[in-house]
Amino acid sequence: MPKRSATRPAAPQSRPAEEEIWPRVTREVADDLAVDALARDRSGKPPADELARLREAGLPALLTPPSPLRGGSDWRTACAVIREIAAADSSIGELLARHYALTWNTRFFGGPDQADGFERRVAAEQWLLAGDTGNSPADAEPASSGAAPDLTLTLTPNGNGYLLHGRRSFAAGVTVADRLVVGATCTETGDWLTALVDPAHPGVTTDPAHDRLGQRLAGAGSVAFDGVPVLPEQLLGTASHDEQHLTPYATLAPLALRLALVHVALGIAEGALAEARDLSRAAPGGWPTADPDPAPYAERPGGDPYLLLAYGELVAAAHTAAAVAEPATEALARGLLMGRELGSNERADIAVLVAAAEAVTNQSALQITTRILELTGTADSSAGDPGFDRFWRNARVLTAQRSPAHSLRAIGDHYLNGTHPPLTLRI
Repeated sequence: MPKRSATRPAAPQSRPAEEEIWPRVTREVADDLAVDALARDRSGKPPADELARLREAGLPALLTPPSPLRGGSDWRTACAVIREIAAADSSIGELLARHYALTWNTRFFGGPDQADGFERRVAAEQWLLAGDTGNSPADAEPASSGAAPDLTLTLTPNGNGYLLHGRRSFAAGVTVADRLVVGATCTETGDWLTALVDPAHPGVTTDPAHDRLGQRLAGAGSVAFDGVPVLPEQLLGTASHDEQHLTPYATLAPLALRLALVHVALGIAEGALAEARDLSRAAPGGWPTADPDPAPYAERPGGDPYLLLAYGELVAAAHTAAAVAEPATEALARGLLMGRELGSNERADIAVLVAAAEAVTNQSALQITTRILELTGTADSSAGDPGFDRFWRNARVLTAQRSPAHSLRAIGDHYLNGTHPPLTLRI
């Protein structure tokens, strides 16, 4: 386990430049989370304490409008925060990634005043958001987990509001969320509505997902809604039921979530590499060498040249993933700034870059965590089991939420035929 400070940071009390605030605050939170990451993974408890650490640092409010006591930021910074937190604890990285994506959803589906008011309330109440606004359960808990099958959520008109019915499973946050942001079909118009729901309402029943293979601290579970009232002020936006009438800007919603999860996967890979490096340096004499002339490496940590070759390959894979994720992040950030002026061509370019980042990063995360598990499986650690299996388990669960075939097919069709990825709200 790397040496990290256990001191929890306080929320910033002034507004120096964000490039000074957020990297420092995030680094402190990540160091704090890394100290007991293995123990917390094995306990599998709801991430209430971890959420308190995020709140103390002000991280849930990062994407909300600036205030005198809080500096708001942009998606580039948010992705960097997600990546560093995920390197320390990928479950908490995913929790934060999905919260950020949901925080932004009112900008996609509602008006500017509505979005501004919602985001300010999220910051003032220090809410953590969980849920899913996509109209596909593709990123929900896999059926093999034993969770009940997903049903389409519906909103039925009732007086001046609606009643929410149905059941959905969610990959993160439902065990600790202050509010749920969910997408549902209006039974009268067929339009897709985004609603804000209090999980403490008696009509909301949460069933935590127990014994997950990985991402155990993400707070996953299924939620049933039994006639939950939704008032007009709880509606965060509307999208047409006809995807041909969706604006390019609205369809950035699933791309923003997918890119946020790319940075979680990248964090897993980098976190596994960093901890493995620390273990290799600390291992007495490293691993036995098969090289006929080990002298040039004998005085170095991990003196086996084949071990050095393995690390070289894995570091190169991590650098490749980071290099592909960077242009996707920049493109999405520019697209978000364009708002409703975003055109279909720009949206297509963003979709292809996000798909490429997703495919490469997921593959790299699986490759790196699998190989690290093999390299460290026989390591001599005086501290006992180093717990590297958690990186592999977390990478497997995270990358299983979306098939790489969809991303690769979209990339190939765009490159070969110039076909734009479809304008859709599907994850």
